[in-house]
Amino acid sequence: MSKALLIVDVQNDFTEGGALAVDGGDAVAEAITRLLAEHAAEYRMIVASRDWHDAGNDNGGHFSETPDFVASWPVHCVAGTPGAEYDPLLVTDAVTHHVKKGQGKPAYSMFEGTTDAGETVAQLLDEAGVTDVDVVGLATDYCVRASALDAIEHGRHVRVLTSCVAGVAADSSDAALAELAHAGAELSAA
Repeated sequence: MSKALLIVDVQNDFTEGGALAVDGGDAVAEAITRLLAEHAAEYRMIVASRDWHDAGNDNGGHFSETPDFVASWPVHCVAGTPGAEYDPLLVTDAVTHHVKKGQGKPAYSMFEGTTDAGETVAQLLDEAGVTDVDVVGLATDYCVRASALDAIEHGRHVRVLTSCVAGVAADSSDAALAELAHAGAELSAA
């Protein structure tokens, strides 16, 4: 059995003070940094994703001046801007692979992204023989949910570390965790 840690979108635009700030985002960054300090050696690979949207276009309707906050959003995580960078409270030294998603189109799951070398998360996990993944990051009710569901769809045993996630809203986050549990994910506080 081999295990990977998937860190979803712990970026400045999704933490306090960002364009789409998630309440508790900085605390999640700190919790993941503690997790890495104590348990990084337990993971065969550690993959971190970032929303990485194009400047100067609507990214396939993902950006809107009148967002509905379901399928369209205010401008966020534009490639090369401070908002797209990892939250400074997230220490990424142990990250083995960095994935960028979006890049001109809507993307919620880290499985929709690629490394700079063009590898997908599914390819990385397959090549390393990873059977189990722990999922952490932002936001529970959007990109964490989508990434965990895709990991299940790709045949992995998924554990969502609930002390290392935060969502946009309590109700939708609770619904996302219930959906993930129903789909087969294990919910664990640590």
